[in-house]
Amino acid sequence: MKIDLTDTTASKINKALVEGRRAIGTPAVGMVLTMVIVTDEENAYDSIRAAEEASHEHPSRTLVVIKRHARTPRDRTLSRLDAEVRVGADAGTGETVVLRTYGEVSEHADSVVLPLLLPDAPVVVWWPAQAPDDPARDPLGALAQRRITDLYAVENPLRVLETRRRFYAPGDTDLAWTRLTPWRSMLAAALDQGQVDIVAAAVEAEAENPAAELLARWLEARLGVTVERVVTDGPVVTAVRLGTPGGEIVIDRPDGPLATLTLPGQPPRTLALKVRPTSDLIAEELRRLDADEMYAIALRGSAPAGAHT
Repeated sequence: MKIDLTDTTASKINKALVEGRRAIGTPAVGMVLTMVIVTDEENAYDSIRAAEEASHEHPSRTLVVIKRHARTPRDRTLSRLDAEVRVGADAGTGETVVLRTYGEVSEHADSVVLPLLLPDAPVVVWWPAQAPDDPARDPLGALAQRRITDLYAVENPLRVLETRRRFYAPGDTDLAWTRLTPWRSMLAAALDQGQVDIVAAAVEAEAENPAAELLARWLEARLGVTVERVVTDGPVVTAVRLGTPGGEIVIDRPDGPLATLTLPGQPPRTLALKVRPTSDLIAEELRRLDADEMYAIALRGSAPAGAHT
């Protein structure tokens, strides 16, 4: 069910949500959080689709904030809020409100979002494309317990990564880091099997890959060695090599969904290591909403005393 509202207000949107739920007989009590997506028209469709797929695991109210730019100087002085309310099958397992803001309303989008948050439920803000330099101090980011950015969506990811490091606050995370979860799990398992000292390390990836840089920094923090960055044709991270006195521990994924794990003195084994869709990454992030300490360590490239993988 879809309800279109033109030149509307937050109170009218809330009323439309209630009417929509009544019409299809769906209560709101099953929703566990509010997700706020701040995006543009170009990225809105894919972002909404990913959020709706993630809502099958995490039923939520999804608020999509799209800041529109009027074409004429006169129209730019006008403030307006249009909304599209989706409930039922049109919104995954939760409900979705697409908010298009014009003029001054765009500068105060938090005042529109605040009345639409689910009461007593955590808030997650996701910027699929361009994010503020300091997400925690952004008016919308300040409403959230978790703030998700994506270094893959920016033009100069390694420069922006340094900005993320400089302004990091507990609750920040990035999908470039989430993409590394399978790599981190396999590396941890390989090290548990080996029980050996690591004397050298290398991360192989396409140039300017932010996930590869985060992985290299994490390994430096955890292993206490300098990690070599090796540029390959990709795609994304293609291999990690850990040097030990008895030989190399290698996870190699040159292409496709399969990787090869090689341990010293053991035959190679094949592992599943596919590139996951955005919906899977978002679903993973929503499983825990506390501070991501390992992401903070990867940003800094150093671990505080007492930190654990």
